[in-house]
Amino acid sequence: MPEVVPAFPDRILPRDAEAAATLKTRTLIDLYNTRGKPEGAWLDALHAALDAAVAAAYGWPADIGEDEAIAALLALNRERGGAEPVSPRPRAASAGPSGPRLATPAAT
Repeated sequence: MPEVVPAFPDRILPRDAEAAATLKTRTLIDLYNTRGKPEGAWLDALHAALDAAVAAAYGWPADIGEDEAIAALLALNRERGGAEPVSPRPRAASAGPSGPRLATPAAT
């Protein structure tokens, strides 16, 4: 079907009702719910490769932890913004379905 926005590719429509029903089940939520499971191993591997590439781009070790990466990004941001560097407050970690997640720090 022709796209209504110039320069966008034409839309690809499902060929029948069955294909349309299958397409409705393919969401990012469903995709990411497979992380940490055998059927999501390919996505876990892609995220690991992306994490390693980002770490390499910043000159960090490939196995940098999330807390260390956030602290390093905060320091870099402050350095580039001209602010005085400060030590970040420790964050409490909580486990989610796809691995550890950082809790939001309490407002002061």
